[in-house]
Amino acid sequence: MLTLSLLAAVIAMIITPPSAKLLSDIDWRTLGTLLMMLCVLEGFKQENVLRPLVRLAGGIKRMTGLSLFLIFGVFFTSMFVTNDVSLIIFVPLTILLFRSGGKEKYILPVIAMENIAAIRGSLLTPFGSPQNLFLYGQSGVSAWHFMLHMLPLCAMSGVLLVGFVFFLYRKEPREEISAGGAGTPWLPERRKQRIVYGVLFLLILAVIVTRTTFWYIAVAVVLGTILIADRRLFLKVDYVLLVTFLCFFIFSSSIAANAKIAAVLSKAVAGNEYWWAIGLSQLISNVPASIVLYPFTTNFAGLIYGADTAGLCSLIGSLASVINYRIYVREYPGCGGKFIKTFMIVSWAFFLIVVIPGLLLSNWPFT
Repeated sequence: MLTLSLLAAVIAMIITPPSAKLLSDIDWRTLGTLLMMLCVLEGFKQENVLRPLVRLAGGIKRMTGLSLFLIFGVFFTSMFVTNDVSLIIFVPLTILLFRSGGKEKYILPVIAMENIAAIRGSLLTPFGSPQNLFLYGQSGVSAWHFMLHMLPLCAMSGVLLVGFVFFLYRKEPREEISAGGAGTPWLPERRKQRIVYGVLFLLILAVIVTRTTFWYIAVAVVLGTILIADRRLFLKVDYVLLVTFLCFFIFSSSIAANAKIAAVLSKAVAGNEYWWAIGLSQLISNVPASIVLYPFTTNFAGLIYGADTAGLCSLIGSLASVINYRIYVREYPGCGGKFIKTFMIVSWAFFLIVVIPGLLLSNWPFT
């Protein structure tokens, strides 16, 4: 994805030579907010902030209850710590618990549903996914207004996930599992870091929700605090996503600045944002697709609903799905084909149910 974004940025700058306007058109606020989120969420992973949930999972004795807990653990945490972080926390836990309890046959269908939970749970909030963070920044609406528009799809997805779980265990709904708790214990000497990351996370949420024009001060505060409290964290942050965002911002701004190309894209995309978002995401993922399509969009709802549905079609549709795949194949080398097969069956069954309601909702004016 990084290679593709760099190539796209270079081609776009050949078509439209760089200028001062290009720099001003880049959404620096989104990039700054994303940098803060990447740093603090890396701290969350490092300090195992969600350990209480991990311990709770180990005490559940029935497969139906445990699967619901894990899937909805992803569903709800993805609203706040982003979809990829929620998968990084819960998918390895699922594999560990099911493996220790002798229930490996359920691993693939459950983590496929966790993938759906990450994609559909994160769509509710402005900070649940990178594309939501960008599109919320462009929408001009309040966080509550944004969440109101995303709530129907999120709620419907939650109900469907419950149905999928009960369908999975339809033959043995009371099947039991015996698996101990898991998770790295909290180190007393790291208590200060856990508090720091919690406070910084609240600061970031406040910056996003209030749309303060002083966001750059928050960036300085977050980076400065981490520099003092835990500077080694900067070596672990996923800067690839940040650079990918920057490159696609350059690509989008450059293409939009070319009158002929912009006219063609505007005519093609306008009124068809929902399908364009789903289709283009299968080639370049939903985050860059959102950035590329936004300048040519007349129906904002169609764009964001399409981008948040695209991850159900293929691994490429959402980078969160790629992360899920990588976690699984690290544990089960050579089984990537089995993962993709199960992923496609479960995700497409879900997609075929939600795709039309999403299209109908895209006629609900967002602003």
